[in-house]
Amino acid sequence: MQRSSEVKHEAIRISEIIAQNKQKKNVSNLFEKVIPTILFLLASITILTTLGILYTLLSQAIQFFRTVPIWEFFTGTVLKPLSQNSEFGILPLINGTLISTIIAMLVAGPIGLMSAIYLSEYASEKVRRVLKPLLEILAGIPTIVYGFFAFTFVTPLIRSIFPEVGATNILSPGLVMGVMIIPMIASLSEDAMTSVPNAMREGSLAMGATKLETTIKVVIPAAFSGIIASFVLGISRAIGETMIVTIASGSSKNFTFDITESMQTMTAYIVEVAGGEAAAGTTIYYSLYAVAITLFVFTLVMNLLARYISRKFREEY
Repeated sequence: MQRSSEVKHEAIRISEIIAQNKQKKNVSNLFEKVIPTILFLLASITILTTLGILYTLLSQAIQFFRTVPIWEFFTGTVLKPLSQNSEFGILPLINGTLISTIIAMLVAGPIGLMSAIYLSEYASEKVRRVLKPLLEILAGIPTIVYGFFAFTFVTPLIRSIFPEVGATNILSPGLVMGVMIIPMIASLSEDAMTSVPNAMREGSLAMGATKLETTIKVVIPAAFSGIIASFVLGISRAIGETMIVTIASGSSKNFTFDITESMQTMTAYIVEVAGGEAAAGTTIYYSLYAVAITLFVFTLVMNLLARYISRKFREEY
């Protein structure tokens, strides 16, 4: 009788465990079904945000192009938004943006690549652990600090050597932007070169090549896609920079190639107009969105180009 009672009690306990397991399994299955939906919604936030930004820019830019012909906007070399006979040509802004970007890349490109080569091929592990974080500190400095540094230190330094340089000019912010971009190019290029298998280096050295020859003829070609992608992303970063050029390059809308003169970039113009200079609903106000959509296209093209180059020239080992 007692044995039968124990068996019955054991059967009840097993059935309870089975029921609990079924309940847990049902909860787990429900959880597994819900999680993909939640992750999809979270991933969609970035897409929806981009679409929202694009809709805002386009809807307002259309209002501007109803007043100013699109051909006149993109081919005009005079930008006088506040004059009585206002003119809206974006070429002075594009010119200032491209010149500042070129100056920045002339600084950041060689220094960033040389830093990456040293960290990847020549520095010891101990040195790399110290230098790389120190280099990346530059990326954490606020851009407004870079702007004041360009205006209060770099510009006076340049003027002490070349007195003809203006108090505000495109050279100074271009140089400082280059310093700001160095960590991006150095870090991404170093990661690309580090990913090259050591067997390729050892094979080159075994054939009698020097360390420098191995770096130039083996490592850099193998990491070419990553290096070029870092340069393109650096260009995109320079095009979109705001505070440095706003503070140090001035607000003169000159269409010139003289880097000693003051120029204005697209981002600086957006800051100027958004700062309350123009009333909502005016042509000047809508020009902000026309310039912004142009800047959006510039940065989008550079990012797409970086992705294309990365895929086109990627080496898989």
